[in-house]
Amino acid sequence: MAEATIVGEVRRHEAFASRFLEARRTIRVWLPPGYDERTNRRRRYPVFYLHDGQNLFDGATSFLPGMEWRIDETCDRLIRAGRIEPLIVVGIDNTGMSRLGEYTPTPEARYKGSGNGDLYGRFLVEELKPFVDRAYRTKTGPTNIGMGGSSLGGLISLHLGLKYPQIFGKLAVMSPSVWWNGRSIVKSVDALPGPLPQKIWLDTGTEESKDAVPDARRLRDALLAKGWQNEVSLRYFEDKGAGHNEVAWARRFESVATFLFPPA
Repeated sequence: MAEATIVGEVRRHEAFASRFLEARRTIRVWLPPGYDERTNRRRRYPVFYLHDGQNLFDGATSFLPGMEWRIDETCDRLIRAGRIEPLIVVGIDNTGMSRLGEYTPTPEARYKGSGNGDLYGRFLVEELKPFVDRAYRTKTGPTNIGMGGSSLGGLISLHLGLKYPQIFGKLAVMSPSVWWNGRSIVKSVDALPGPLPQKIWLDTGTEESKDAVPDARRLRDALLAKGWQNEVSLRYFEDKGAGHNEVAWARRFESVATFLFPPA
């Protein structure tokens, strides 16, 4: 079923269940221009999986009413202009109270229910991705599969990307919660034997918090030290004056998409 007030088509899959997670959720799949045209019916597309799906396409469903990422408008415009490869975007709704648990890779005692990120990863890899590959005409292989999110969504994107590099070859790590559990994500990068074959977009806003920029720079430096190449496999961006909100992430998404999914 397509949503209203959307540029293009978003198909909703309601009450999507998992054997790894208790909560059911809505999955929103945005299709590129021409997906259903007869001349394109054998064409396959890369896929970009994004967390906090209710914030991506429609201000009426966003956490902050009226503030959405404008993914549909931006991707439609960039595809039609030939600035990115036509792609499918899969928005994975968070489930409210379960969000913190699903988006955190390790538990912290002060946050009840935290640390279920690896179970969320199994949901993505073993259940959701196979469903999307069956239901839609997708390309396979890590060079065609991206994952991204912001805040805790950025944190879990990097954690799961490092865990499943054979699946996710493109990562959008926006305003990540590097502070989580004593900056354990930086330690995870430090523990890698070398760079992984991935392209990573990493960013932060300069007005997010006092630690946001120093933490993002720590993460950038850890990735570079492991062998990611600046402006080749890693792009780092500090958004001057930007806060920690959907407006900022929407504004940056064009740059994210053009870096991760350039025209083939």
